Amino acid sequence: MAQFIIDRSDLDFLLFEKFKVQTLSETKKFSDFNQKVIEMVVTEARNLAIKEILPTSPIGDKVGCRFENGEVILPEEFHHVWKLLRAGEWFVPTANEEWGGQGMPKSVALAARDYINGANIALFMIAGLSHGAGCVIEQFGTREQKNLYLKKIYSGEWATAMHITESESGSDLTRISTTAEPRPDGKYSLCGSKIFITGGHHTLTKNIIHLVLARIKGAPEGSQGLSLFLVPGFHVDEKGRCGEKNDIICTGIEEKMGLHASPTCSMSLGSRYECLGTLLGEKNKGLYAMFSMMNDARLLVGSQGHASASSSFLLALNYAKTRVQGSIPGIKSTHREDNQIRIIDHPDVRRMLLTMKAYTEGMRSILFYIAFCQDQKQVTNNESQKETFQNLIDFLIPIGKGYVTDRAVKVCDMAIQVFGGYGYTNEYPVEQILRDVRITTIYEGTNGIQAIDLFNRKLTMKKGRLFKTLITEIEKTLSEAKNLESLKPLAAKFEKMVSRFEKVVKLMSRTPEHSSDILKARSLSGPFLHITGDIILAWMLLWRAHVAQKQLDKATPKKRKAFYQGQMESARFFIENIGPITMGRMDSIMDSGDSVLRISTDAFGGR
Repeated sequence: MAQFIIDRSDLDFLLFEKFKVQTLSETKKFSDFNQKVIEMVVTEARNLAIKEILPTSPIGDKVGCRFENGEVILPEEFHHVWKLLRAGEWFVPTANEEWGGQGMPKSVALAARDYINGANIALFMIAGLSHGAGCVIEQFGTREQKNLYLKKIYSGEWATAMHITESESGSDLTRISTTAEPRPDGKYSLCGSKIFITGGHHTLTKNIIHLVLARIKGAPEGSQGLSLFLVPGFHVDEKGRCGEKNDIICTGIEEKMGLHASPTCSMSLGSRYECLGTLLGEKNKGLYAMFSMMNDARLLVGSQGHASASSSFLLALNYAKTRVQGSIPGIKSTHREDNQIRIIDHPDVRRMLLTMKAYTEGMRSILFYIAFCQDQKQVTNNESQKETFQNLIDFLIPIGKGYVTDRAVKVCDMAIQVFGGYGYTNEYPVEQILRDVRITTIYEGTNGIQAIDLFNRKLTMKKGRLFKTLITEIEKTLSEAKNLESLKPLAAKFEKMVSRFEKVVKLMSRTPEHSSDILKARSLSGPFLHITGDIILAWMLLWRAHVAQKQLDKATPKKRKAFYQGQMESARFFIENIGPITMGRMDSIMDSGDSVLRISTDAFGGR
């Protein structure tokens, strides 16, 4: 059964009608990327994803990766795909051309990445880390470090891995115990162990460049004393040639619920002889440097979640259009004498499919809007506009990771329900997609951490200017929607949601950090992330509907007209059907009890 991953019509709608990415070609920085070139890039990525990468996903799921004699063995088919990704320069197409990138707009690269991501997220999780690692080296590295590593990372000749988590620290980075001791030659000797390291070891490349958070001996306790180090798997000479093996080794891999072919490694540094690395950036400022990579990784995870949801929706839609089962009084079959109907004609299935459609289109819009803001920030010379775009990016990152992946899991779960019993078997790919996507709510900062980041940091950053910038942009869409008669009632309903949302934010924002109410507010950060995501997704769908309505009357052919009508119905369904649920969640926050804090540990039950 074909898996289409992304609806190309919807992708083109976002790129060329909603965000008008082709206009970036009018700027000096992106002058090479006109609409024809963008279409070619997306087509090439789609062909590669469907013809070459997609067939490796079920193979990876069944074969998985093996740990043998200290080596991590991936499916042989992955090596072929890696070569194709290298040949097409798909690893970091947005990178600076000086270091081997293509200087591609982030929105265009995201369109391509969605196809590649959706085809095999286990493989692309390894490949996708190259972008963030390279950007950290580009921003904080010395000229020597850039010359040694960047081109080989960006080309896929070498891979990268991000070493943060330790068994005793988990998400609490203040407790990281890996140490770094300075040497007379300017290098550092590292010692410690890390867990849950994606791509910590494999044989896809000859070298893996590890970015390791560690504490220089004598540095302050807590996160203020962490530094970042570049640790090559094999030592590299001044000409970029690999030499002897460094003492950074894989001690085992995790057996996981999903992503069977993505190696999740336990790593040991300096346990046998000496693990050598070089300082990346300033001493004791490693967390700041690492978070520039973390933000990129979080958006990659959001993209994984969205691509999985999109694939699940399209698979369920295709199945519902072809699967015949049951009959309903008043509904006639168009092609069967026994009056059996397609399951897409059953109202409950239609409800599930429309829910999936609305979420998928909204999630795609959120991620593309972040990429759009990143592109616009690069091309504008207006400092005030740069700040506006950065405010939006900063506020939306926990939404793009946390909210998108939470909703992606919901969409993938719903796809199994549409398939019924068949969805629970491995005869169809939806069960694998659900197992694979489940991790996206956990890694690169659990969604609980994303919720705390939104509530604790993003609401109060710059004295609340991030939130004010968001509301200003939402109000622009509301104003435009009100000017169209067909959208006035919908805009009015959404306006009530926004008004209630502002009251919730006002309540949450005025909770003093050290007051007794802060714990109660923190207990509500998860629900707050979800209502914020709902508001932003509803905004994106209304924006889509506004663009579609203006095109509807002149749209040809019939299929395109139906596409625009579909945009209208997605917005109506979400605001009219999901919106009241969001309003109820906001009421819950406004009038919440404190049972979460009052209940004693013993009162939970258990042993």
